[in-house]
Amino acid sequence: MSASSAFIDEKGGSASEPEYGHDPASGGIFSSDYKRHDDLKEMLDSNKDSLKLEAMKRIVAMIARGKNASDLFPAVVKNVACKNIEVKKLVYVYLVRYAEEQQDLALLSISTFQRGLKDPNQLIRASALRVLSSIRVTIIVPIMMLAIKEAASDMSPYVRKTAAHAIPKLHSLDPDQKDQLIEVIEKLLADKTTLVAGSVVMAFEEVCPDRIDLIHKNYRKLCNLLIDVEEWGQVVIINMLTRYARTQFLNPNINESLLEENSEKAFYASDDEEEEDKKDEVAPLAKRKPYVMDPDHRLLLRNTKPLLQSRNAAVVMAVAQLYFHLAPKAEVGIIAKALVRLMRSHSEVQYVVLQNVATMSIKRRGMFEPYLKSFYIRSTDPTQIKILKLEVLTNLANETNISTILREFQTYIKSMDKDFVAASIQAIGRCATNIGEVRDTCLNGLVQLLSNRDELVVAESVVVIKKLLQMQPEQHSDIIKHMAKLIDNIQVPMARASILWLIGEYCEHVPKIAPDVLRNMAKTFTNEEDIVKLQIINLAAKLYLTNSKQTKLLTQYVLNLAKYDQNYDIRDRARFIRQLIVPTDKSGALSKYAKKLFLALKPAPVLESTFKDRDHFQLGSLSHLLNAKAGGYQELPDWPESAPDPSVRNVEVKDSIPDWSKCTSRKDRKEKKVEKPFYSDSDGESGPTESADSESDSGSGSESASASDESGSGSESGEETESEEEEEDEEEEKKKKRKKHLDKTKAKKPVEESTESEQSSGSEERKRGRKAVKNQKSASESESESESSESGDESEDESEEESESDTDIRKKKTPVSKQPPKQSKKESKKETQEMSLLDLDDFEPAPASAPVTPVNFMSSSLVSDLEGLSLTDTILAPTTITPSGSIKMYELLHRITGEGLAVEYCFSRQPFSPDPNMVAVQIQFTNNTNSETKNLHIEEPRLQCGMRIREFAEIDVLSAGESVTVVMGIDFCDSTQAANFQLCTHTRKFFASIQPPVGELMTPVFLTENDFKKEQGKLMGMNEISEKLTLGEKCVNEHVIVERVTATANLSRVPCGSDKECRFAGKTVSSGCLVLVTVSTKEGGRAQLTVNCEKMLIGTMLVKDIMQALSQ
Repeated sequence: MSASSAFIDEKGGSASEPEYGHDPASGGIFSSDYKRHDDLKEMLDSNKDSLKLEAMKRIVAMIARGKNASDLFPAVVKNVACKNIEVKKLVYVYLVRYAEEQQDLALLSISTFQRGLKDPNQLIRASALRVLSSIRVTIIVPIMMLAIKEAASDMSPYVRKTAAHAIPKLHSLDPDQKDQLIEVIEKLLADKTTLVAGSVVMAFEEVCPDRIDLIHKNYRKLCNLLIDVEEWGQVVIINMLTRYARTQFLNPNINESLLEENSEKAFYASDDEEEEDKKDEVAPLAKRKPYVMDPDHRLLLRNTKPLLQSRNAAVVMAVAQLYFHLAPKAEVGIIAKALVRLMRSHSEVQYVVLQNVATMSIKRRGMFEPYLKSFYIRSTDPTQIKILKLEVLTNLANETNISTILREFQTYIKSMDKDFVAASIQAIGRCATNIGEVRDTCLNGLVQLLSNRDELVVAESVVVIKKLLQMQPEQHSDIIKHMAKLIDNIQVPMARASILWLIGEYCEHVPKIAPDVLRNMAKTFTNEEDIVKLQIINLAAKLYLTNSKQTKLLTQYVLNLAKYDQNYDIRDRARFIRQLIVPTDKSGALSKYAKKLFLALKPAPVLESTFKDRDHFQLGSLSHLLNAKAGGYQELPDWPESAPDPSVRNVEVKDSIPDWSKCTSRKDRKEKKVEKPFYSDSDGESGPTESADSESDSGSGSESASASDESGSGSESGEETESEEEEEDEEEEKKKKRKKHLDKTKAKKPVEESTESEQSSGSEERKRGRKAVKNQKSASESESESESSESGDESEDESEEESESDTDIRKKKTPVSKQPPKQSKKESKKETQEMSLLDLDDFEPAPASAPVTPVNFMSSSLVSDLEGLSLTDTILAPTTITPSGSIKMYELLHRITGEGLAVEYCFSRQPFSPDPNMVAVQIQFTNNTNSETKNLHIEEPRLQCGMRIREFAEIDVLSAGESVTVVMGIDFCDSTQAANFQLCTHTRKFFASIQPPVGELMTPVFLTENDFKKEQGKLMGMNEISEKLTLGEKCVNEHVIVERVTATANLSRVPCGSDKECRFAGKTVSSGCLVLVTVSTKEGGRAQLTVNCEKMLIGTMLVKDIMQALSQ
């Protein structure tokens, strides 16, 4: 207001004089048009910049509130040449909004905008270009084109970003400029700043989305810059890279279907067929090389993974769809947690996320099973969200969790939301269809709902029961009779029609009731709805064909009523049926087959999810949401049959040589290497390129190339180009750094493995270690290791990276990543092809999951203790554990199926030292043949989402009649899903599967009585499962109960003051969730079993197993 009062004083009037703005009659509906905004116009005409600025602020505020300020355009446009930068900025903001509406006036100021393009202030240059591109007149296209080209070369990244925004505007105005605009896009794609990246990719998507060749050279740079681009730019880049990757890389799950076919053939084929078709079976496998992920494919997955923690829901959704469409099945599971987190957001976000989860859960059910509780419905959820959550719960239903889900559905039926209740009943029907074991239970539950007071519940139940009865009608004639009695009470037309259809279709099962129902319905025929009338006519026709004595007159009466009905469909149906079922002289050949036509066996309806076929649309897109192709949607390309040439993504590095030469000393050079982050501008291109070049020069495997890509520092290629003397000096310095770092980690972490255990393992373990190194080359080439090591390392690294700062990670990565090249250099003289230890995604002191890599078996404390020894002497192999007599042995491969090789396994219940999150599985191989079996190892692990496997070292030779025992580790991810893999010898492959009992997924925990009660108090309500049971005859005392429970589950006894109570505690091996078990004995051999566990699925299965053990 101070500015407006100054304006009044300047005009010579007093402050008490009435103004238009303050006069009551001047505002609202009483104001005349010529007086509107007069005060603002006068302020804009003033000579004082302060008044102009105040006027512009008020005008921009009006626009922000949605008010129309277009009549001020002439007054504002005059100020476009104002020297005050603040005023000029606001004028440009106004012009961008209204330039399209007032094009003629805007054209008058075109010379001012052109001058603005040369302004020293970057904001003015950008605003001038923005206004220029908003004037949609074809005359100025050449001026706009020139302005965009100049802006694309501007020193300011903000102006270059604005140039990228102007490109789609110009393209929509004049599509003929496409070729010139593509040149500008190509130039801007080479820009190394994060500010420009998102905008230029958006322009690329709008103008020339099919020009994939423009992305090749910039692919690695875009992957590395992605983490720093603004959020909406990230969404655009991720969607573009998803399509790019589908055209340039092979399907990571390509070998799965082929292996499944081969394993089935091998299992079911007879001996004769096997010999004949052996060549045919092996041919596809021989032709198809084992899948090895392209390093650039891995780079994309690795650099998008941290964005799952983004605060922007659109970014998380974009990464989720990228992983779903591009990642190997074993790695897709990581997106589930991020998507579940988004469900705590606004209802609009929830709706979009649940649409995508519903589609994903059809193909990848196991991914969301651990988060089942997150999809439970709250009373405050909107109806659409409730129905989508029901869809997801139905998709996730299986034999283990169906009881929990049906209990949930039971409570949903009591809701006041009628649409939701109807959807819940349909969901029960779908569960009954998909899971045969609960079909009768569901049917009985739905029949009980028929006595519900709510008519809508009864009606929906009838419709669902009708569909379920079609599967086994002969077993459920009682239900059909019960429904026939309800027809007088139910008024909903669809439900009445369903009952009549059932009685007509299965009239032979209810021969006494059906005619009576028809008699009652004939009375009310004229008052019924059309859908019911049609079913009455059908019922009459079917009864006439099966029981004409009782129903002949009734049928004629119904057909006569229908003949004069108002609805022509009903009249036509009656005329058609009369000719078909009542034989006359004129009736045609069809009347002979009337019974076959009406009473033919009809297939039971398949209750499928509405989301079943939606995955052909790209997830997260508007087309997927609408289930229809939206304008501008680009189809997701199919995977290529053979991999395109990866060298197209290699870039000639020009700036890297001057950068290195600028570093005067080795120390500076090394600091530069370490300190620069992997996504920095200067290193964004050179890192991946150099590593790719070094891969082709040295001939090392693609895994090492991927590792060097991910490190992003180009350290490998840098070391290879330097002389050996410099290398040795650097190695010494690295050792010092590594030693310092390991001392720090030693101080931070308690020593888990003492040096005594290492010494006791002795020379025998060293021999094993040497064997592991010897067989390293062959093992690293197998697909199973590359995939498991990648997925395992990523999951471990994620948890560590979250808890530590960026600088700690950098320090940690540097020393460990330097050691493997030294090892590989030593071995390169002995081997024809250099075998690098860089088979891992990230380099951390934590034990990684590739079993043959020697350094993996060492904890960080052991590394520091064994610093002075050479690497080959310090390899530790996991010691074999001798199981006690009570441990149950399972058959993995029968000696007949295995052609003389018998394999048994047991869960040893000992900690698996290389990775404490894995269950130790002891495997015993016995050679029952007369010849040697060679090269026993594991290949092609096919695991559910999140599961990992740590293979045993390859057994070179197993002599005839001998047995050997090895230990492997499996992370079952707290599920009883089977771990499937191929057990290979030098001649054959056998399909093998290890499925754990739920009790073997635990490890004992020692708690005091107070601790037990405290933890139990935290796990009440939904986390507590309690069942009553009768103890078996042999469970006479406490000792037997303890023995039975500990045999069933790997739990430890908790001390207890009461004689009639036994307590046990443990935790899940994978996630460390507490499992508490209480057995309370009562008089008469009765007992109560209580299990408290955060994971309800594990709790439910454990209760079942322990009850079975105690009841025997």
